[in-house]
Amino acid sequence: MTILDDISSAVQRGKRKEVAPLVQQALDEGLDPVAILNDGLVPAMSVIGEKFSAGEAFVPEMLVAARAMAAGTEVLKPRLAEAGAEPLGKAVIGTVRGDMHDIGKNLVRMMIESKGFEVTDLGVDVAPEQFVTFIQENDDVDIVCCSALLTTTMPEIGATIRAIEEAGLRDRVKVMIGGAPVTQAFADEVGADAYTVDAGAAAVRAVELVRG
Repeated sequence: MTILDDISSAVQRGKRKEVAPLVQQALDEGLDPVAILNDGLVPAMSVIGEKFSAGEAFVPEMLVAARAMAAGTEVLKPRLAEAGAEPLGKAVIGTVRGDMHDIGKNLVRMMIESKGFEVTDLGVDVAPEQFVTFIQENDDVDIVCCSALLTTTMPEIGATIRAIEEAGLRDRVKVMIGGAPVTQAFADEVGADAYTVDAGAAAVRAVELVRG
C-alpha cells in the first residue's frame, strides 16, 4: 500500500488521530498537496458516501470519517494555499428558519467539503434574509444549500428561494434542498435546482451543478 492508500484507509475507518500524521508524512515525502487531497482524502469520502447511499454505512460512520478527513485537510490547508489551489466552488449552507436540526446539514457540509468546495455554514434557524445577505456580501457563491427536517419548516425553503429571487440574485446561484420530509415534487414546486436524498448524493450533485 502507498501512503495515499494508508490515508484513504484511515479516513474510511474514521481514524482521525492517524490521518493527520499520515498526511504530514506524505508532505514530508514530497507528495503534491493537491494529489494528497484528490487521490487520498477525497476518494475515501466518496467510498463512504457510496456505502451510505447503498445502506452499507450509517450516520455515525459518515460523521467519524468526515471528521477524520477534516483533520487531514487542516494539515493540508497551508500547503494548498501556497500552491494556489482554488476550491472547486463555494457554497453556503443552513437549516431554515424555525428548524434547529443540524446533523443532516453537518453531514452534507462535510461531504460537499470533501469534494473540494469551500463551504460557509450559517447554522440552524436561518432566516431567508440571512441567506440573501450572505449572497449579497459574497458574489462568488455558487450554491445555496437549504435543509428542513420538519414538515412545519419546509415552507421556509420556498420563502428563502422567493427572497433570493426578490433580491435579484436567483440567476447567480444554484439552490440545493434536502431533509427528511423533502421530496423531488416539493423541490419542483418551490423552484429548487436540485434535491437529493442523502449527503453523498448531495456532494455528487454539487459537483455536477458547478461543472454543468
